[in-house]
Amino acid sequence: MAPTAEDPQPALPYGTPDSPRIAVRGEAHLEVDPEIARIGITVSARGTDRQAALTDLTRRNTTALDLVKTYGDAVEHVETGAFSISPELTKHGRGERIRAYHGRVHITAELTDFTALGELTTRLADLDLTRVDGPWWALRPTSPSHRQARQQAVREAVQRAREYAEALGTTLAALVELADIGAENTQQYPQATGRAMRSMSYAQDAAADEVAALDLEPQRQHVYAQVNARFTMAPPQL
Repeated sequence: MAPTAEDPQPALPYGTPDSPRIAVRGEAHLEVDPEIARIGITVSARGTDRQAALTDLTRRNTTALDLVKTYGDAVEHVETGAFSISPELTKHGRGERIRAYHGRVHITAELTDFTALGELTTRLADLDLTRVDGPWWALRPTSPSHRQARQQAVREAVQRAREYAEALGTTLAALVELADIGAENTQQYPQATGRAMRSMSYAQDAAADEVAALDLEPQRQHVYAQVNARFTMAPPQL
């Protein structure tokens, strides 16, 4: 059956001699300072009596939380993750004889003041049976750096298409399509990256002087943006 004038015409995947198309990719890569730093805090307790282990764990958890909260606005967010108290069975002998009880509480703190970060991590690591992991440097999802990278990727796509058109002795006519890479599929591309420092775990020494604060240098973050763009251009004279 032949199509009628009223039937919708299928979209052309390519340009025509009267309206050639250019398809380009625009990319941007920014290197910026981080905005937040996250640290993981693990408080532990061990004892032969369940109640004693739980009491020690509660006390140490309160001590760690109180220390974090003393830094006020420097700590933007603090939350408790997982809590566990589990028995350790003896390796020998018959029956289920319990040798000890192990308790753990995981806390995550998010800081925006990097000056206080080194001091806080050092003081936390100086607490009894307390482990500190991090920091993990990051940008906020609403960071202006993401918008800046996207805009730069678009400008780069326009500039690239314009250069192709100039090579043919013509000019761009109109934008046909602009799409994020991955908008039409599930392919993933790199996001802002960060680095973690080694974990620290110390037993508090009552005879030791105050521990010097760690000197932590924020790691620069890499922000990527990529777009696909299609343009039409005036017919070149080949």
